[in-house]
Amino acid sequence: MQIIIFGATGMVGQGVLRECLVDAGIDRVVAIGRSPTGVHNAKLTEITHGDFTDYSAIETQLTGFDACFFCLGVSSIGMSEDRYRHLTYDLTLAAATTLARLNPQMIFTYVTGAGTDSTEQGSRMWARIKGKTENDLLKLPFKAAYMFRPGAIQPLHGARSKTAWVQAVYTVTWPLWSVLRRLSPRLVTSTEQMGRAMIRVAREGYPRKVLEMEDINSL
Repeated sequence: MQIIIFGATGMVGQGVLRECLVDAGIDRVVAIGRSPTGVHNAKLTEITHGDFTDYSAIETQLTGFDACFFCLGVSSIGMSEDRYRHLTYDLTLAAATTLARLNPQMIFTYVTGAGTDSTEQGSRMWARIKGKTENDLLKLPFKAAYMFRPGAIQPLHGARSKTAWVQAVYTVTWPLWSVLRRLSPRLVTSTEQMGRAMIRVAREGYPRKVLEMEDINSL
């Protein structure tokens, strides 16, 4: 398979990138981002791109792919609804619409979050916007699209959060994570499991388009 990854410098994206690079069935990985990943691997090509609303300048490099793993995302903490909508909905749909046009046989997987509101009517701003993003992605003419809704995620193999206070929490609570994953598989997963699950769904499909934590950990 040939894979495109968005958000490969984020914590989840780092984990997904690693799993793609160690998977013998994946021949080529292209990471699209505003900054380099710092990873050096013969299978990896990086495209530095500044405008995530317009891909016309790099369209020739975005064809011939089997799957896209869209791991780009931000926290809504301290953010206005308009700003969060732009960074979550507008940027995701801009990339997905371009890729659907260029790769109609592509599998598109989107990392959203546990508690996302598919009705788009709930009281939580982030959940409504994530819900609309999911709903509109599922309408695009991909071969298939899958929404991944993780809850708590344990970073493995050197994956780190770019948010300092979040990384500090992971560091302090590290001894608890393996226990939590064993005791609460419906609540906790890992960056490794996320990557493996996304690859398997891209390769084999899945009965449901929206995958909750239990689905992710079963793959």
